[in-house]
Amino acid sequence: MTIRVLLADDQTLLRSAFRVLVDSEPDMEVVGEAADGAQAVALARSERADVVLMDIRMPGTDGLAATRTISADPELSHVRIVMLTTFEVDEYVVQSLRAGASGFLGKGAEPDELLNAIRVAAAGEALLSPAATKGLIATFLAQGGTAEDDGRQARDRSQRLSVLTVREREVLVLVAGGHSNDEIAERLEVSPLTVKTHVNRAMAKLGARDRAQLVVTAYESGLVRPRAE
Repeated sequence: MTIRVLLADDQTLLRSAFRVLVDSEPDMEVVGEAADGAQAVALARSERADVVLMDIRMPGTDGLAATRTISADPELSHVRIVMLTTFEVDEYVVQSLRAGASGFLGKGAEPDELLNAIRVAAAGEALLSPAATKGLIATFLAQGGTAEDDGRQARDRSQRLSVLTVREREVLVLVAGGHSNDEIAERLEVSPLTVKTHVNRAMAKLGARDRAQLVVTAYESGLVRPRAE
């Protein structure tokens, strides 16, 4: 199956470079280019994109707003979004994940990294580039609001996890730790297929679009906490 890729960036030269790279691969093709978020949303619908490479900062409707719109549209539930950022250590990283992105990648990434990101996102996996550590994400998720508000929100989110079985919670913790299905299977001494089943059930119960959203839920609920470096 060919992965249909949409490029959303206000820099024409950068879009052109991405198009040449993506179109050079036999398993993917660029189906459209957008210079702002509004165009990205419209093209995601009309061109039936599978993956959107979305710049965060664009004029008019920015990448975050466009991501929220796409993520909230049931007809676009299959669309996966990879946010592109100039600086990977960026407060917008977690806002992107909360908005519904499958992950993020720095614009300075190597060509192979970018192509891998598209394939990983298309497969429904969480994409966190090497420079974007879990500790960074956890730190940003822990920020904002008063202690009272944070406590209340954490309790509310923790209650959401009550729908999970003990094994599903265990798997969720390992997913949040960045482990693959094969790694989780080895740790729990079960088959990768069994792990995949637990992950899919957890996603369905928590209303998560993909593994990236499971990571966010795990941190926001307090099930997984930031570790001091």
